[in-house]
Amino acid sequence: MRLTLISCEVFTRELCETAARSPHQVDLVFLPKGLHDIGCSGMRERLQAAVDRVDESLCDMILLGYGLCNNGIAGLAARGLPLVVPRAHDCMTLFFGSRERYEEYFRKNPGTYFLTTGWIERGEATGDLRQLSIQHANGMDMTYGELVEKYGEDNAQYLYDQLCDQTKHYKKLTFIAMGLEPDGSFLATARKRAGEKGLEFTTEQGDIRLLRALVNGPWDEREFLTVPPGFRIAPDYTNDLIRAEKADT
Repeated sequence: MRLTLISCEVFTRELCETAARSPHQVDLVFLPKGLHDIGCSGMRERLQAAVDRVDESLCDMILLGYGLCNNGIAGLAARGLPLVVPRAHDCMTLFFGSRERYEEYFRKNPGTYFLTTGWIERGEATGDLRQLSIQHANGMDMTYGELVEKYGEDNAQYLYDQLCDQTKHYKKLTFIAMGLEPDGSFLATARKRAGEKGLEFTTEQGDIRLLRALVNGPWDEREFLTVPPGFRIAPDYTNDLIRAEKADT
């Protein structure tokens, strides 16, 4: 089977390894993590453009390496090829290997901030995506030095604490190890960030199972939604999370 996988770049290491071992021919398309920061409509438009660029004569099915991601994939339409997307709230479900395991960990460990190799390597929006991001529009991506320069030292610390510190409401930082780390540098970076923020540091073993199922199939309807041509992804406020609905055009 010929597949095109369009994915957030935070899965680059995991999906490259999985595609290399797949029985299918898999073309990989990675999009910037910064899409999550520009709002639902901006993210959907860029995802739709990536879907529409796929040469349908050279592909049997399009896979999406995304969760619902704050409705960032809501409205995404299948054109001439079916789309397959995990039933997941966000990428952490895919790193944990199942919704059940992620939800159990989240329930037992509220206030946890997660890091993976992909989030460490590719977690910051750059270029035009940074300029378009909601954080940039609200001044939430400014460094402490930039705040000092713009507002003075007396106001900079307060503004940084209120606007820019995105981990201030967390108690713990957990590094999810996927077994593909080349050395201990990613673990060391995660531990350092936890120390800088005064957060408890823990590690958790991730599970590549769900990502492998996305690439290799078969696509169990309990874990994946298959969107037929002429339909689009819609949020579903049941345990299914997402459903296919008839597209307008």
